[in-house]
Amino acid sequence: MTLEIMAFGITKDIVGKTLINFDLPDGSSVKELKEKLTERYPEMEALTSLLIAVNEEYGDETHILNERDEIALIPPVSGG
Repeated sequence: MTLEIMAFGITKDIVGKTLINFDLPDGSSVKELKEKLTERYPEMEALTSLLIAVNEEYGDETHILNERDEIALIPPVSGG
């Protein structure tokens, strides 16, 4: 399946654009997506936290992805 993934903040800088297409086998989970993203973009491993939102909710690592899902990379946030 081909997933369309939105990248924000530092993840946008790492992947080089706001929107990427990413191929994964059918039945892949959020955890598997994180692993494959880190393989392709090793800089992501340095992030203290990386959340993946699926359909506007934080995705549990066991959540099975669907090609029609809206997926966003949510980088660590700092502020004061």
